[in-house]
Amino acid sequence: MKSIKSVVALLAILAIGGCTGSKSDDSASYQVSQVPFTDVKIAENSFWGDRLKAAREVTIPLAFSKCESEGRYRNFEMAVTPSPDNPPSGFPFDDTDVYKTIEGASYILQTYPDKKLESYIDSVLDIVAAAQEPDGYLYTPRTMNPWHPHAWSGSERWQEVEGGSHEFYNLGHMVDAACAHYQATGSTKFLDIAKRYADCVIREIGTGEGQKTVVPGHQIAEMALARLYVLTGEKKYLDQAKYFLDYRGKTVVKNQYSQSDIPVVDQREAWGHAVRAGYMYSGMADVAALTGDKEYVNAIDSIWDNIVTKKYYITGGVGARHSGEAFGADYELPNKTAYNETCAAIAQVYLNQRMFMLHGDSKYIDCLERTLYNGVICGMSVDGGKFFYPNPLSADSVYRFNSGRTMTRQPWFGCACCPSNLCRFIPSVPGYVYGVKGKDLYVNLFAENTAEVQMDGGSVTLSQKTDYPWNGDVTIKVEDNKTGKFTVKVRIPGWVRNQVVPGDLYEYADGLAPQWSIAVNGSTQKAKVGADGYVALSRNWKAGDVIAVHFDMPVRVVEANKNVEDDRGKIAVERGPLVYCAEWADNAGKDVHTTAVGGSSFEVVPNYGITNSEGDGKVFNVTEIKASKGLALIPYYAWNHRGAGNMEVWLAE
Repeated sequence: MKSIKSVVALLAILAIGGCTGSKSDDSASYQVSQVPFTDVKIAENSFWGDRLKAAREVTIPLAFSKCESEGRYRNFEMAVTPSPDNPPSGFPFDDTDVYKTIEGASYILQTYPDKKLESYIDSVLDIVAAAQEPDGYLYTPRTMNPWHPHAWSGSERWQEVEGGSHEFYNLGHMVDAACAHYQATGSTKFLDIAKRYADCVIREIGTGEGQKTVVPGHQIAEMALARLYVLTGEKKYLDQAKYFLDYRGKTVVKNQYSQSDIPVVDQREAWGHAVRAGYMYSGMADVAALTGDKEYVNAIDSIWDNIVTKKYYITGGVGARHSGEAFGADYELPNKTAYNETCAAIAQVYLNQRMFMLHGDSKYIDCLERTLYNGVICGMSVDGGKFFYPNPLSADSVYRFNSGRTMTRQPWFGCACCPSNLCRFIPSVPGYVYGVKGKDLYVNLFAENTAEVQMDGGSVTLSQKTDYPWNGDVTIKVEDNKTGKFTVKVRIPGWVRNQVVPGDLYEYADGLAPQWSIAVNGSTQKAKVGADGYVALSRNWKAGDVIAVHFDMPVRVVEANKNVEDDRGKIAVERGPLVYCAEWADNAGKDVHTTAVGGSSFEVVPNYGITNSEGDGKVFNVTEIKASKGLALIPYYAWNHRGAGNMEVWLAE
């Protein structure tokens, strides 16, 4: 039975935009569940273990220190004692730096338990809680000085929420962080704060008498409220998420920049600000899965297809235009002027994870992996202490879109969305390794770890040993099985099946046919890849059973669709999930923009040392690729660690 609020909302939709006959299923859910980050422990001294260590030792302490030095905590303290003399914050979304850092710290506590860090977070939450108004409203740019709130905030609550106030954006990051903190610690301290603000929004925003019918100017609350619903089971949070999406394109503000020019269920193409879009599309996928609304499913399927087949960089980044930090037109994928904001890449990981959970198809994890290993981790230096905001695929020593300054990673930004977003995202990676559906256990990412997975009938403990992405050998061992017979579904990546990405935006142009194999307890399996991209291995697994997976990992040559003007007559080089680039530091005397590599044979050089002269001066190792016709190449994520200079992903053929 629908609630009174749901009926009122439906009648309002009829009045504003007409009824489309969309149906929701109260019993709907994700087809596949994400195995929580709390159940997966990434091994130290591994590819992802090193990144989690950098986050713990460098990124998170840096972010907390910036919250102190840049006045983020001070904003909350001023909100406790409002005054006409309190100066406004730098940006109305500065509060989210605190929330995102707590979120990242909460994730890291699972891999590195730390009572001192828990205590520090608790002390920060005391500051946050004290700033919350009696009815739950928590937005320091107004509360600290309601007589003169931040210039973007409007004179009263929600007045500019579809513009620049970011009240709902702040809510979204608060809720996400509170859910992570609760999952990591079991404490409801932050969750209670976030629920009070969410409940305030639910009371004041909607279509009922006395409510304001507005939607987020900057999306993210939609996906966060869906997460809060999944965590608490309280349907009012899912209803509010769906309301925010249902009414987009039906309020006063209508523009393509914020994906509000038409209702979301009528959208079929990715456009506008790429970060806002990615967050909104993730929320649409959540609502599609959690309500069973077919219109949402159709819309998000079409949007995802448009991104991956026409607007997706080979690095997994999105956002071709600096103007509006936005998606471009179909096939508009310039390299030197690419924006590819780090936050937009992170949003693509969120979207692809949700699309996988909605449909259970490996193609979404293929795209997630491409973005993760290239578009995301490029945004942070290997030592965890410097960051990129945009991520071009071609660079000179002077970066024209940065006021003529050199293109180098920065220790922080005034608008700190990218470093704080990396701070929260990198430690969450353990939650993307596995999925579960009934008695099916999906192995999605290959990373050295141990995991205890809850399945129908009991738990399964397993471990992975691998040097991925440097080679294609993965060992999966069943450590314990309390669920009886179940199926292990191993993803066979698109890159080993001769598919760069779904569709024809990119294709391999080298005529190679890499092979893969799977053995169980030393016996090679005559396994086939299913329509979903997985090999299914079903048996009553015993402790000590071992699955050995091998993927050939040759160097591959990629060509882009001829409609991509900037890539015509050029090739890109990949190996496994990694995209490679040529950088000045490895190619003395050669112009990486013009030196041709077409027809080369390639030599793979393991453990090639790169000295991090932009950071701590330590050496980190990568696999280098040497082309017989001249250039040496390194993984794209590793570029710019030795200073500014020429770099190229798409090389002369």
